Amino acid sequence: MDRLLLSLLVAAFFGLCVYGMWRGWRRQARAQSVEFPPFPEVPAQPGEPVLEAHGLYVCTTRAGRWQERIVTRGAGLRTTATLRCYPGGIEVERVGAPGFWIPRESVVDTVIGKGMAGKVMGTDSLLVITWRLGEEAVDTGFRGDDIDVYPKWIEALHGNVTGPQTKGGAQR
Repeated sequence: MDRLLLSLLVAAFFGLCVYGMWRGWRRQARAQSVEFPPFPEVPAQPGEPVLEAHGLYVCTTRAGRWQERIVTRGAGLRTTATLRCYPGGIEVERVGAPGFWIPRESVVDTVIGKGMAGKVMGTDSLLVITWRLGEEAVDTGFRGDDIDVYPKWIEALHGNVTGPQTKGGAQR
């Protein structure tokens, strides 16, 4: 009987912890929905992609703060993704989560980093795009299946970078 009671107590504690994490995630999403505008939608006719990469969408964080994940509107969900670079911007197509568009004129910087918000690698294997979402600068992290294409992405995006050059928030 004591063993059953102890097992139920541990299960209840575990359930309470999961419930608390869920409530915290929801509270943070509500607060951020006021701070951040909705992510731009992909245009109906973006043109022909210049570059394409398959991999993992890691997350979007506040620029310069690589642990402050943005969770509103599904932006905090880590998913398999395809990144496509068009002349007018970057499409982030995510599996099981809404995709979004990064307008080319919003891109501030593109760097290679080691990690961000719970995904830290020992090597420089994360492509981090710093861009403006409304008035706030944010970092979007992508872990490509083929990291050898990152220099092409950096070259393509730096060729049309506008605004001040700032360092992204990824861990370097």
